Amino acid sequence: MSDPMRPPVSRAALRTAVVWEVLQDALDRRVKATGRESLDVLDTGGGSGNFAVPLARLGHLVTVVDPSPNALFALERRAAEAGVADRVRGVQGDAHGLFDVVERGGYDAVLCHGVLEYVDDPAEGVRNAVAALRPEGVLSLLAAGLGGAVLARALAGHFKEARQALGDPDGRWGEGDPVPRRFTAEQLTALVEGAGLRVGAVHGVRVFADLVPGVLVDTEPGALDALLELESTAAELPAFHSVATQLHVLANL
Repeated sequence: MSDPMRPPVSRAALRTAVVWEVLQDALDRRVKATGRESLDVLDTGGGSGNFAVPLARLGHLVTVVDPSPNALFALERRAAEAGVADRVRGVQGDAHGLFDVVERGGYDAVLCHGVLEYVDDPAEGVRNAVAALRPEGVLSLLAAGLGGAVLARALAGHFKEARQALGDPDGRWGEGDPVPRRFTAEQLTALVEGAGLRVGAVHGVRVFADLVPGVLVDTEPGALDALLELESTAAELPAFHSVATQLHVLANL
């Protein structure tokens, strides 16, 4: 956790720290395997560049595909402020029409973060992400976890909504649920394996971060770092995948 290129530890960074560490390690291995100093990375649904800009700062060339013009404008500004505008390209599009805007088989790594919850056909979304990979390429898949939502609703006292989410095919707790679809670890790994990839690792993300009151983290010295270490340790344990807010799958072609 001491890598100087990791985003600073903050409440916001805590939400992505586990994914960032796993992804950076995977890309480092890919760099060594290819013998190239930088990789071509595709970030589908990458929005304003939460991952794209840090990856570009590491020297990689990142293409971000997102349906929102506003998000792409924010991405352009963010990349310019970080001094990596020449290594970040934003294009408007979505997972369904991915190859209308990017090249098939042209990327060493594909990020598919927060996409499968919103597409009409998650299996197609994964297949398209895989089709964008070069041989031996890396897929980083991040999606909403069912168990985390159930636990959160129950702890908030919304027991009927928690029960509704458990029985709903899409893991939704009601009409007011802003997330169209949630997944179990088994569902995500099945989608990845069905698209022809080898699953390398599954991590639970935000196991505790969304449940711990902010006042405990903000006022106790060293609490944020300690929580980050706890998240990192729990992320690798299958027992905690069922209560994670998000699930991360790392796979190879």
